[in-house]
Amino acid sequence: MKNVALFGAGRIGRIHASNLAALPGVKLKYVSDPMEGPARELAQQLGAEVASVEAIFADKSVDAVAICSSTTTHSDLILRAAAAGKNIFCEKPVDLSVQRAKACADAVKAAGVACMIGFQRRFDPTFNEASRRLAAGEIGKPEMLVITSRDPGAPPVDYIKASGGVFRDMLIHDFDVFRWILCADGDEAAWISATGSVLTEPALEGLDFDSAAVTIRTRRGRICQIGASRRAAYGYDQRFEVLGSEGLLQCANQTPTNVVQWNGSGIHTDKPEHFFLQRYAAAYKLEITHFFDCLQSGQPFRTTVADGVAAQMLADAATESARTGQPVAF
Repeated sequence: MKNVALFGAGRIGRIHASNLAALPGVKLKYVSDPMEGPARELAQQLGAEVASVEAIFADKSVDAVAICSSTTTHSDLILRAAAAGKNIFCEKPVDLSVQRAKACADAVKAAGVACMIGFQRRFDPTFNEASRRLAAGEIGKPEMLVITSRDPGAPPVDYIKASGGVFRDMLIHDFDVFRWILCADGDEAAWISATGSVLTEPALEGLDFDSAAVTIRTRRGRICQIGASRRAAYGYDQRFEVLGSEGLLQCANQTPTNVVQWNGSGIHTDKPEHFFLQRYAAAYKLEITHFFDCLQSGQPFRTTVADGVAAQMLADAATESARTGQPVAF
């Protein structure tokens, strides 16, 4: 039985807590959150205890921690978990600072603990099947990747102020998908150009972008294009297609049902799932299962702290490109 402590009783923390509590051989022992009410409610619901950060790291029976707290706490908790000898699952990003993220990677390596970063899109059944088919050579050599990433609406302005901006917060998942799909054979980004606008949320003017476009060229000449918006009136729009030398792999949106109605007014289908909690429900379960499977077997994680650092470097470069209007070379 592996004892786990959860940091963060908010939206994503509750998802991971429920999935942890349902895993055989895993006990959610502690929940910790600066807001005592949500922490106590979640702990009571799942048969855990509320504990402080200090108490969790001092408890030698805790085998692993799940860091699902606010972004600004991630790197500190990773460093403290590594120092305490705890295995680590951490939601993205490692930190908004690349240097701080690299320091976390160094600390994890020095401590000899395991650390997985929560890029859940790698565990989505549809996206993962595309990755498998690409690796099997079903469309030949990959040449171009086009990613569509649109949220149903922008988060509160207070959240955006602390998020690091659209490239570090929202598009960091897409940067990881780029590395996963287009660079699986060791290719790397060589050049990136990004631009952004405020088209849907006037309150973001001078603060961040709500609409963005990114182009990445790899060392082998492959091209990735990412189009992002914080508002899509029809739901959560998450698609990509990869063009290869012998064909195309296309990943469509997930909808609540696959029923299609045909009548005199047209052909009607469900809108995409409303947001990420619904769209990636299966992926969140699969990634936390993967974390404990790898702890048990000793196999490497599919998403490591090094992947977190690499995605953050792309996010920083995109932010710089959008700020200056100039591409950034690596």
